[in-house]
Amino acid sequence: MKYSIRKIALALSLAAAAVVVTSAAKADELLDKLKAGEPIRIGFANEVPWAYPGDNNAPKGFVNAIATGILKKMGAKKIVPVVTDWGGLIPGLKANRFDVITGGMYILKSRCENVNFSDPVGVFGDAFIVAKGNPKGIETYKDIKDKGATLATGAGYNIVEVAKKEGIPDSNVMQVPGPTEILAAVKAGRADAGGVTYFTALNLAKQSNGTVDVTDPSKLPDWTLNWVGIAFRKADSDFLKAFNEAEKGYLGSDEMMKAVAEYGYTKAQLPGDTTTKYACANR
Repeated sequence: MKYSIRKIALALSLAAAAVVVTSAAKADELLDKLKAGEPIRIGFANEVPWAYPGDNNAPKGFVNAIATGILKKMGAKKIVPVVTDWGGLIPGLKANRFDVITGGMYILKSRCENVNFSDPVGVFGDAFIVAKGNPKGIETYKDIKDKGATLATGAGYNIVEVAKKEGIPDSNVMQVPGPTEILAAVKAGRADAGGVTYFTALNLAKQSNGTVDVTDPSKLPDWTLNWVGIAFRKADSDFLKAFNEAEKGYLGSDEMMKAVAEYGYTKAQLPGDTTTKYACANR
């Protein structure tokens, strides 16, 4: 009996060890895919000019340009775009529907709990789109709160957290799928302001045929500035290290700046010395 128990215990120990070895092997799965020349799938939403699909879903936008440039430096042979709604990016990454989120995602504490971010690839501010002439005089979150105005923004956007922090009631925050719906809400008068990134606001104003204006992003407090990173699954830590190493030689290079120039990204958007650790702790 004792002998049988020992045999069972030994078998269980060997099985547990096998699980640990298998888990360790899987931790480098994405790096293994890269080395084997297998496709790397990048996930993004339709967020002009950050990341959006072109003809045949070709990855357009400055964040896609930066991410694909780094992946190619790492030796990626084939990069496959996967387009989804903004709210589906982190769930899709965790469900293995793609390998990397390139979509212009701010590095926020709430997101750092679910994914790992690369070193920052840029720093950006937000703005509001408002009806032509800004009839309600909205420039800040305080204006929205004090005037009892309705703010439209995207589900899963950082704006939702900022609005809550600034004391805007949930009932005054309209969450919609993305930029197209935000613009529609403001144009139809269902929302008094649309909260988006400054780059997105400029693009929406261009699309509006002169029916909306963009507020001055400098009117918002400095703490609303955010850093963007490329996101990975928690398990792909070795791939992340390799990505960050490749990013060091690419970010801000002449090659990169040429690739992003058509989208409006300039050296003013380079992230400086801010680290992902700082952004995760302070945003």
